[in-house]
Amino acid sequence: MRAHRALTALVAALLAVLPNTAQAAESYPDPLPLTGQQIIHDPTVIRLKSGGYAAYSTGGIIGARLSKDLRHWDDAGNAFAEPPSWWYEYNNTGDPWAPDISRRDGHYWLYYAVSSWGTNHSAIGVATSPSGLPGTWTDHGKAFTSETTDTWNAIDPAIVRAHGRLWMAFGSYWTGIRMVELNPKTGKAVEGATVQHLATRPDAPYAVEGAYIVKHGRYYYLFASYDACCQGVNSTYKIRVGRSTQVTGPYADSTGKPMLEGGGDLLLAGHGRYIGPGGESVFRDHGKDWLAYHYYDANDNGTPELGLNRLSWTRDGWPKVT
Repeated sequence: MRAHRALTALVAALLAVLPNTAQAAESYPDPLPLTGQQIIHDPTVIRLKSGGYAAYSTGGIIGARLSKDLRHWDDAGNAFAEPPSWWYEYNNTGDPWAPDISRRDGHYWLYYAVSSWGTNHSAIGVATSPSGLPGTWTDHGKAFTSETTDTWNAIDPAIVRAHGRLWMAFGSYWTGIRMVELNPKTGKAVEGATVQHLATRPDAPYAVEGAYIVKHGRYYYLFASYDACCQGVNSTYKIRVGRSTQVTGPYADSTGKPMLEGGGDLLLAGHGRYIGPGGESVFRDHGKDWLAYHYYDANDNGTPELGLNRLSWTRDGWPKVT
């Protein structure tokens, strides 16, 4: 009888664990199989009005990739032929980071950051293009800056429109994710605008960075990358999300924990060969949402590669990677 009770308890324990295991596996599906040039970091992707897709990323004067079908990607050089001279105020290599592409008022808009590791002497630049293609961008200089006297870091820009106004989320380390209003005509920060606070980590110095904001239904959703980036197979990046009825927050996860207190539902973490997913952005294609991000390929010596997954929404309005 004792053995029977022990066996029954073991079976019950296994049954209790199996649904959680299945859910974890379901929560982290593999990215879409891709071919061609897949090496990328901090990708931003858009469907072009002329057809096909463009992806821009960190490195190589804002590296460009083009695709006709989202599956096969070709190297398309760089957004700019050469670095604008002002970039060298922020690093000595003319190397921009973490671009964000969007389209409004008949133009494509490209935001990007210029900085150096370990400092918040940083700037976010803005450029426009009639086509969104590499080589067609006109740089318009600094949209927003930060200095060592500030409590935020002007990198990792992400643009969102809300109630007829234009906003930019940004930030990394320091006090985390911030937001500032932009002038829609110039694309630059409104003079004297309040810098809003959206998310931070009380367990600093761990990172919250790479913000992206999407509106779905009545909510705005803040996606952000948590933990350690840029360490190959040792990276611990993961994507978390919270939501708010106002674009300026406050944002909270599904348990109600504010993102200003370290909250955020885990959306995507490393699994199998796909290590440290992060640097994410979201784009729409034929009415469907897609999550773009980089991961470090454990089968390719930790090379950063492009991850693409459909983003669906649960009945209670939370995003889910599929």
